Amino acid sequence: MPMHDWSQVKPGTYHNFHYRWIASIMDRLNAGLLPAGCFAMAEQVIGGPEPDVVTLKLSDDVDEATAAKTGAAIAVAEPQAKPVTSVVMKADIERYAAKANRIVIRHELGKVLAVVELVSPGNKNSVHGIRSLVEKAADLLFGGINLLILDPLPPTPRDPNGIHALIWNEITDDPFELPADRPLTFAAYQAGPVKTAYVEPFAVGSKLPDMPLFLTGDRYVSVPLEETYQTTWNVLPKELQRLVE
Repeated sequence: MPMHDWSQVKPGTYHNFHYRWIASIMDRLNAGLLPAGCFAMAEQVIGGPEPDVVTLKLSDDVDEATAAKTGAAIAVAEPQAKPVTSVVMKADIERYAAKANRIVIRHELGKVLAVVELVSPGNKNSVHGIRSLVEKAADLLFGGINLLILDPLPPTPRDPNGIHALIWNEITDDPFELPADRPLTFAAYQAGPVKTAYVEPFAVGSKLPDMPLFLTGDRYVSVPLEETYQTTWNVLPKELQRLVE
């Protein structure tokens, strides 16, 4: 199913879909994608603004042997980037070292491994809103928390190259410019010694790509965004579907 143009409906209409899509992603992660000892929870307070989905672990280690026993689709090393569309960006090590003393965020139920954030109109409709999101993302990454940012909304004057460009500017001076024909972005961040971003620019009408969600080191699971988006769309009332279509 192609991505719809959610900028053409009222924020409340999008929020209804946003709420259900986050739940679908969370359910899919908990239904076999995550390895044993890991689980996802929605809208948990871990310090700062509330993220949409938090991936936690209760055990001390997440390893390939455990993942194999539980059937989790955990992968190792770099995700396979699509050379035509994907952008892989690695941060400058020296700049990272200068900012390495940020906070480490934990959750009372276990260590936080990753956060999924689905951007909403409220994140973009004010300087405060967009600044809060960007600072939260930077704090998570410098705290060693992996991050997946899903931004299905077009850029505004406050983020002319999308949310990723603002987040990346907090980490390194390397610029990022959105392709004119693909103004929407999904970005997966690996919070390792060298911060790495896997950026997927796309457009309204495009099929949604799967995106990596890093857990520990080079280990990640692939989040099926197309599948979860379709699941959410299928239960959206026809009256709301017509507003977007």
